[in-house]
Amino acid sequence: MSDEKDNITVYYDGACPRCVRDRARYERLAGKAGVAATNWVDITGRDAELCELGVDPQAALRELHVSDAAGSLHRELDAYILLMSRVPLLRPLAWLIGLPGVRPLVSWCYRGGVRRRLRATHRL
Repeated sequence: MSDEKDNITVYYDGACPRCVRDRARYERLAGKAGVAATNWVDITGRDAELCELGVDPQAALRELHVSDAAGSLHRELDAYILLMSRVPLLRPLAWLIGLPGVRPLVSWCYRGGVRRRLRATHRL
């Protein structure tokens, strides 16, 4: 069972089929303990709530946001690294994408993929 001090909140785009699939994949890999410590918040239609958190709703569409137990907000790759580092099977990938030589390339690919996704759904 997870300790409350380990809980995180993931703000994800529930209107994005890939994002929903990624969440389901993460939950399978994390197992019950990881899922219990992970609160998922669909950002769709929650612009006011996001603004209260200090998150621009458009930025939330373009970048994954994760709030840790201390209330610190992590964005884009920092959010992915935090999320993946909690699952033993994903820890090596979290380490890899955090490497100085790899991180800029992964970030560039991520941003390009998000732009294509948002254009395809007419949200950009």
